[in-house]
Amino acid sequence: MVRSYLRSPKKHFISWYIYYLPLILISLFPATQGYGIDNPECIAPVKPGGGLDLACQLLSRSLYQSRLIDTPTKIRYMPGGIGALAYNYIAGGNRKAANTVVAFSTGSALNIAQKKFGKYDETAVRWLGALATDFGIIAVRKDSAWNTLDDLVTTLKKDPGAVVFGAGGSIGSQDWMKSALLLKEAGINPKRIRYVAYEGGGEAINALLNNHIQVFPGDLAESSQHIRSGKIKVLAVFSENRIVGGYNNIPTAKEQGYPVVWTIWRGFYLPPETSDDDYLWWENTLRRLAATKEFKKIRKELGFFPFTLIGKEFDDFVKNSVRELRSLAIEFELIK
Repeated sequence: MVRSYLRSPKKHFISWYIYYLPLILISLFPATQGYGIDNPECIAPVKPGGGLDLACQLLSRSLYQSRLIDTPTKIRYMPGGIGALAYNYIAGGNRKAANTVVAFSTGSALNIAQKKFGKYDETAVRWLGALATDFGIIAVRKDSAWNTLDDLVTTLKKDPGAVVFGAGGSIGSQDWMKSALLLKEAGINPKRIRYVAYEGGGEAINALLNNHIQVFPGDLAESSQHIRSGKIKVLAVFSENRIVGGYNNIPTAKEQGYPVVWTIWRGFYLPPETSDDDYLWWENTLRRLAATKEFKKIRKELGFFPFTLIGKEFDDFVKNSVRELRSLAIEFELIK
């Protein structure tokens, strides 16, 4: 039986009249008539190059190219604790800056579940919406001797400490968890592997390319340009089925006998004291954005996959996800 960690976004049910009818109505009545947000910015809580950076790029580029705003959305990088610094900055200090949205993902929710964001929990901000999803992968350098998961597992069973894993976040992070789930299925204690933490996927990919690490348990989108260039090879993708659109040659972990599925949604939150009017502007703008051809084109270019959940539905989804991830963290003895 496949263990799917977090319900797949594609399986999250939203009735037609809850989601699509508002999109139709919003397209008829512009959300910005007489109201707008000045100087919008997106905080990417990592160093450039990772999935959260790409989420901000998706928002910034598509908002401007679809002409829903008049000026490009500035991207500000705020690395620290894989989202902890930015979360504390918004929840504890910049509580009313309605022009600021912050990129967030499954990995960030996992950190909240483990209380890695300090005193602030999942109720500390206003959840805005998700605009895309992604899938976990296990990647190695192009010249690696490993070509399948079985190849890697065979080496690890002989000596778990002989291989260096590395990714964004410390032990207990989303990328570490992907490795841990795979190793558990292989009968290997995840605590025996060597793992190096980086501040985001972009930094970890550079470490892989420079042979500082040998295995990268990352995300498909943030690795896409290196996959296309042939600099890295993907041993497995953690999806239910093979990914179409240029990735159908990558086998799933499931088909190789390791039933692990890990999806990564890409979303955004607003400061906790954002006014209802400002929240509604953002909510309506994201709904309109998701229906544009510019947005769909850029989403594909960045290597993301469709998943849109906005407003109250996204708020419920995030809080449910944190509860599920908290149970997973307890299973791996990361928290009590």
